[in-house]
Parts: sequence; structure tokens; C-alpha cells
Amino acid sequence: QVHLVESGGGSVQAGGSLRLSCASSGYTYSNYCLGWFRQAPGKERERVAHIFTAGGNTYFADSVKGRFTISQDNAKNTMYLQMNSLRPDDTAMYYCAAGPNAHGAAYCWISGAYIYWGQGTQVTVSS
Repeated sequence: QVHLVESGGGSVQAGGSLRLSCASSGYTYSNYCLGWFRQAPGKERERVAHIFTAGGNTYFADSVKGRFTISQDNAKNTMYLQMNSLRPDDTAMYYCAAGPNAHGAAYCWISGAYIYWGQGTQVTVSS
């Protein structure tokens, strides 16, 4: 059974930083798509960033490029989302997700690639 647990959310002022963690159990990070998604009240879920563990290929939404980074620590089976220069429109529930990928980096673009989801961690940015 695969479990993902997010942590690190909280309330910060605009311009501040947070680092979200996603600890996993039940599998190792070989050939996986790992992603961060967010959903604000009344809005659709949005892909924030993803990484393909085998190649290190990363993607970032335009809204977070240059401010957020995604990384993984294979020894700890943990994925991180470093969020800098936070803005009020970054306020949302953030979810980590993962799924096995034997098809290559492009497969991580498919929403259905992510079959394991965490419970979410709230990020609130005040102006």
C-alpha cells in the first residue's frame, strides 16, 4: 500500500517562503512521476510542478516559474516543493501525487499518471 503524507503548509505573508514535504512509503522513487497540485476554493485543481524521477525532467506552471522548485531525496523517499516569493494567489490546498511511469518523461503530463495522492496541506498567503 502506497501512502503519501504532505507537511510544511502554513500561513505566511506575501514575499515569504515555505517548503512543502511529501513523505512516501510503500514504494521507491524509481521511474515515477511525482507532482504537486493545488486547489483554491471555487477553482479547479491546478498542476503546480512535476518531476520524472528517472530523467530528472521537471515542469513548472507559468505562475510559479522562477519562484518554486521541486526536488526529491531518494534516501528519505521524500519530495519537496520549495516556494519562494509567495503571493496571495498561491493560497490553496496543496497536494502531492505520484504514479509509476514506464513510458518516459512525457507520460508525466497525463493526469491519469498520478494514482497516489496525499491528503493535502494548506498554504495561506496574506497581503
